[in-house]
Amino acid sequence: MLGSFSGTTVPALLNSTSNQLYLHFYSDISVSAAGFHLEYKTVGLSSCPEPAVPSNGVKTGERYLVNDVVSFQCEPGYALQGHAHISCMPGTVRRWDYPPPLCIAQCGGAVEDMEGVILSPGFPGNYPSNMDCSWKIALPVGFGAHIQFLNFSTEPNHDFIEIRNGPYETSRMMGRFSGSELPGALLSTSHETTVYFHSDHSQNRPGFKLEYQAYELQECPDPEPFANGIVRGAGYNVGQSVTFECLPGYQLMGHPVLTCQHGTNRNWDHPLPRCEVPCGGNISSFNGAVYSPGFPSPYSSSQDCVWLITVPTGHGVRLNLSLLQTEPSGDFITVWDGPQQTAPQLGAFSRSLAKKTMHSSSNQVLLKFHRDAATGGIFAIAFSEHDTCDWRSRKLDVSPGSTSSQNLTSCRSLPSLRPQFLHLR
Repeated sequence: MLGSFSGTTVPALLNSTSNQLYLHFYSDISVSAAGFHLEYKTVGLSSCPEPAVPSNGVKTGERYLVNDVVSFQCEPGYALQGHAHISCMPGTVRRWDYPPPLCIAQCGGAVEDMEGVILSPGFPGNYPSNMDCSWKIALPVGFGAHIQFLNFSTEPNHDFIEIRNGPYETSRMMGRFSGSELPGALLSTSHETTVYFHSDHSQNRPGFKLEYQAYELQECPDPEPFANGIVRGAGYNVGQSVTFECLPGYQLMGHPVLTCQHGTNRNWDHPLPRCEVPCGGNISSFNGAVYSPGFPSPYSSSQDCVWLITVPTGHGVRLNLSLLQTEPSGDFITVWDGPQQTAPQLGAFSRSLAKKTMHSSSNQVLLKFHRDAATGGIFAIAFSEHDTCDWRSRKLDVSPGSTSSQNLTSCRSLPSLRPQFLHLR
């Protein structure tokens, strides 16, 4: 308000500081008077001085008259220190209501934009000594950060920057860099990324400038269906791993554990494995299966395959030829009651001579498959451990005084290999 006037005294000369002037006249219900008469004329107004543009910043607004507003904004990576908007104040002396702000590269902070810039303190000037700065890049869940260094210069081995794939000091380190060599691009696999900078007491240098951009963390290709096997794992996102296991009788060809890699194209770190029937091998298990090579497809090439099946000591092996489709003339399976071909033979079997089930007296059985016929076939043999004493009791003559009865008594006298439990009352 320039003033409020009443009575008969003529007010002094008034000067407005704006291009607009508001006058309000009020009278009540009592005494009337002559009122007032005034004249006005246009006069020039001086402007506020042009405000300084901060280094690494920009100014918006070209008018500096009374009540005009000028705005300031910093370049990416810099923080505004001061007021973003200043106004030219009225008065006999033109001045701004606040001084122009500054744009500075801060030590640490939190950034949540989908893209941005992070600078070492004081960049592009030298960073101060004894600094420990930490920045947190927090993106929406499902996004990672693509990090690209634009400038890099630190005291080798003493001043360094660390990038961690997560929000904690214990998160996996993606890289630690020092010296003058520009680091390569990095891709975080978490929606949170930590940037840590340390400087010691000597040799300050310009530091670093990096930019980041969010990218979508897509899943790796679904590894299922996995023929003749099982896939175990919680998910197929970047950084997650899955484990592959084969069904009994099959052997895993390839890496058993695959991890989804980061990168613009999602893929596993190794080719998908496969489950195949091996041509022979050593099998140590309570139960399982032996299949023809290529099962369930027919075997093709002429080959000899040998399997050694081992169950715990004190037990025998029960074999069940559940599927046998071989050429009766040249393809056959031979079974020995022991680990070598010099052991007693349990039999040789082909399509024309098949025996469904057999038992060994040893805890090891040797199987050999021979093929020389022109056409292929398939077979499947299931095995499991069995108690040799129980099996003999069904097979031997156990009449009193017989040799078999004596052998069975001797068998029963052997210590049991099965767990024993003592119940105390």
